[in-house]
Amino acid sequence: MLIRILGEGQFVVPDSELDEINRLDQELEAALKSPEDNFRQALDALLDKVRTVGVRPPDHEMEESQVILPFADASEEDIRDMLTEGGLVPD
Repeated sequence: MLIRILGEGQFVVPDSELDEINRLDQELEAALKSPEDNFRQALDALLDKVRTVGVRPPDHEMEESQVILPFADASEEDIRDMLTEGGLVPD
């Protein structure tokens, strides 16, 4: 899956990692619904996972991203604006 992190670029993430990416996406959604202000940790975990398991495609290969994730210092409002019914990452 081709995932873009805003402000950082694209990452090709293996299908074998998508279950974990989706789990982290769900944790981020839950954190946004929580009265505690812990969404930043959940966002960091999701972005770190994509950076760790993803491989950057060559700069000259431009394809449309299948998923777009917020930039690392996105606000809670920024993230909420990007959420869809299935979260940030579709199942």
